[in-house]
Amino acid sequence: MAALETYKTNSKNKIPRAFGPSEFILFLPEIKEFLANKDFVSLKDLLKKIHSIDIAEGWVRLEPREKIVIFKLLTSKKAVEVFEDLHFAEQSYLLSNLDNAEVVPILNEMAPDERADLFKELSPKVMKKLFSLMKKEEVEDVQQLLSFKENTAGSLMTTDFLSLRKDMTARQAITWLQEASKTRSVYRFHHLYVLDEQRRLLGFVDLDTLITAPPDILVKDIMFSPQMIKIHVDTPRQEVAQKFRRYDLLDAPVVDSEARLLGVITIDDVVDLIHRENTRQIYEIGKMEPRGGQEIRYATATVRELVQRRAGWLVFLLVFDFLTGTVLKTFEHALSTVVALTFFIPMLLDTGGNAGAQASITIIRGLATGDVNFKNVWRVARLEVLAALFMALIVGVVALIRAVMLQQQVLVSVVVGLTMAFIVLLAIFTGITLPIISKRLGFDPAVLAGPITTSIVDVIGLIIYFKIAQLFLPILK
Repeated sequence: MAALETYKTNSKNKIPRAFGPSEFILFLPEIKEFLANKDFVSLKDLLKKIHSIDIAEGWVRLEPREKIVIFKLLTSKKAVEVFEDLHFAEQSYLLSNLDNAEVVPILNEMAPDERADLFKELSPKVMKKLFSLMKKEEVEDVQQLLSFKENTAGSLMTTDFLSLRKDMTARQAITWLQEASKTRSVYRFHHLYVLDEQRRLLGFVDLDTLITAPPDILVKDIMFSPQMIKIHVDTPRQEVAQKFRRYDLLDAPVVDSEARLLGVITIDDVVDLIHRENTRQIYEIGKMEPRGGQEIRYATATVRELVQRRAGWLVFLLVFDFLTGTVLKTFEHALSTVVALTFFIPMLLDTGGNAGAQASITIIRGLATGDVNFKNVWRVARLEVLAALFMALIVGVVALIRAVMLQQQVLVSVVVGLTMAFIVLLAIFTGITLPIISKRLGFDPAVLAGPITTSIVDVIGLIIYFKIAQLFLPILK
């Protein structure tokens, strides 16, 4: 094995841009003018000054013909970076409208994991066509990445990394790095991985440690154990994110069952993962179709997309809430006899919904970060129940005082105060148990949170309200 193995440059590790308006949008009038006047020299010079992510974000503001022209004017490096940051629909459009000679360099130079993500979305026919154009080693790389299970470390990693032998000296390793820097951007790598002849992972070396080490010291004497940071290829992606957070990692090696190094997960992959997970959970809590964490972007969204992602859950919750009307109809006599009971229904149900949302969101967050698991679930439940008792007492007293001030009827006020306490207890208990039960059954905890918790509290809360009223108000007995 070569002393230093090199793989394709991960071109997606770009320099982060400052927050602010997109440069592409700011320059859009000039870009449109250059296109209209066919001043391609000036346009090419302008595009060089705009960051690739800004170009990708402003891509939807261009006409189809303009997209092809601008893409052809980009430098080869920037073209790859822009292509990686485009949505799949835009990528497909470019692949369909560019010549093979223009497509091949982009596919070959893409970051391995970004390229694999693209091919996951392609039809078998298009995939076969593109494979016939690409280099053999790049095709094998894509096929390997596509073979790993979805939502695991293998589906997140890149095969782009640097490796050393343990018997190399620091001077030899630095010399190899200098040679490698002629064909790739070595500064993008935070660690060098030490492998044996069977490609088993022995350790890793920080770049700064290597540079500051005595020239004749052996790599094996300055390498660190990878035991705490290595990740098995089948590890779920949530656990990958937790490990990065716990150990403040910038990258982590991915190994198989025989400790052979397969690839590396970098911090930018984890940031993207966390962003998608947060987006997915927010949409699921709000009862919208999450689509794997794909954001709703108003720049590209359509009415059809918004309806598809929202209408299904709205109809489901509407049907569920039919029960609320059924309960009110069942206790119609109580409402008509003691009209004052009606005044407090919104206050009771809204507070119950708020209490349930607080509990469910806290539990869902804990399950996502690992703070809540099946080993400590009873401790968490006990803590939440004790807190619920105090909150029920506090809110119940406040509701009772409010009822006295509004209605000045002691028995009605007692009914409202007791109901409020019981509804808060019910809401918190529901907010705790639904996500945990969902997790135990293998479902996403966010699915049973938010509106479903509120709907359950509404129906059962009304029943509790009227039953307590029948118990305390003589006129209803």
